Amino acid sequence: MALIVLAADKGAPGVTTAAVAIAAVWPRPVLLAECDQAGGDLVYRLPGEDGGMLNPARGMLSLAATARRGLRAEQIWEHTQRLVGGLDVLAGLTNAEQAQGLTWLWGPLGRAFADLTVPGFPGDVRDTAPPVNGGPPATTVPAPAVDVVADCGRLGAGSAMTDLLREASTIVLFTRATLEHVAHLRERINSLASELGGHAAPPIGVVVVADPREYRTSLTEVGRIISNAKLPASVLGGFALDPKGAEMLRGRWGGRLDRSLLIRSARQIAGGLAARAAGGPETGREGQGAASGSQSR
Repeated sequence: MALIVLAADKGAPGVTTAAVAIAAVWPRPVLLAECDQAGGDLVYRLPGEDGGMLNPARGMLSLAATARRGLRAEQIWEHTQRLVGGLDVLAGLTNAEQAQGLTWLWGPLGRAFADLTVPGFPGDVRDTAPPVNGGPPATTVPAPAVDVVADCGRLGAGSAMTDLLREASTIVLFTRATLEHVAHLRERINSLASELGGHAAPPIGVVVVADPREYRTSLTEVGRIISNAKLPASVLGGFALDPKGAEMLRGRWGGRLDRSLLIRSARQIAGGLAARAAGGPETGREGQGAASGSQSR
C-alpha cells in the first residue's frame, strides 16, 4: 500500500539501523527491502529466524533474474527471508558492481512494492454459501496490503534509483544537525525536487539523528534552515543516536531492546509515517516527547 523510502546523503549515519528499527515496530504488515545500490549488509548483520545466517543468494539478485520476464508483486515473496523476531526482509545486492547491470529494475520494483499484499492470502475470499432466492451476491474481500520500508542507502545525483523514488509514498532523508550534514541535505533536497518535479512528486521528510538530550535544539536548527531556504521538505522528528540500542538490535547486547531510546524513537517515526501514508493524523506525539526528554527508565 505504501512505499516508504529511507535514504541519506554523503556522510549521513545509520540508515540501515534506522530502517531495521522502524520496520520492526511498524504498526501494519510490512516488508523491509534493502535497495542500496552500493550493496547491502543485512545478511551479515542479522540472523534468520532459524538463528543462522541469511542466504546472500536469495533476495534482490535472485528476484532480478526472474523479473526480466516481467515482475508481479506476488513474485517478491518468493525471494524474501525472515529475521529472528518475524520481520520479513528482501536482502539487497552484495556489491555495487551488481547494481550496474540492474538499472532497469528499480521502476518495476517500485510499482510492484506499491501493489504488495499479504503472502498466502487466498486471493479474493468469497462467501462459501451462494446467494439464496435472489439475495445479494457474495462479498469480495481483497488481500490485506503490505507496506514496504525501503533502505536506499546514500542517494546520488542522476541515480537510476530515481525510478523507484517516483513510486514512493514518502521519501525520508536522515541527517545530523551539523553544518556539513545539513549542507549536503540542502543539496540533496533540491536535487530530488528537480529530478522528481511535478505535482505527483512524493513528499520529502527529514529525520534528524541526534542525542535525545539535544533533540529540541537539533530539530529546531534543521527546521529553521529548511524553512529559511524554502526547501520542499519538512522535519518529521528525531531518531535517537543510541549506540547501545544499535548493538542490541544486532543481538550483541542483552537487556530490553523495546525500552531502548533507539526503539522508542523508531516507534514514534514509524507511527507518524504510517499515519501519513494512510492519510490520517500523525500519532505518537506523546511518544516523541518521551523519547526526546529525560532518559530515566
